[in-house]
Amino acid sequence: MFYEVQVEVLTESETGRFKKIKEHYLVEAVSCTDAEAKTYGYFESSDFPNDFEVKAVKESKILRVISNG
Repeated sequence: MFYEVQVEVLTESETGRFKKIKEHYLVEAVSCTDAEAKTYGYFESSDFPNDFEVKAVKESKILRVISNG
């Protein structure tokens, strides 16, 4: 199954001000808990310099991702 995960990321602008931005990710997982864990694992292992927080996880209506690669 696929889950839509909303992540709030703290970013610094060019003027030095901090701003929270919401980003959305599609995660293949077996449950909401698994999708949240995979998202935290992805951000923590990718040398992500900013603070982040998973704000929401919901089941996606997407059935399959088709790619030519």
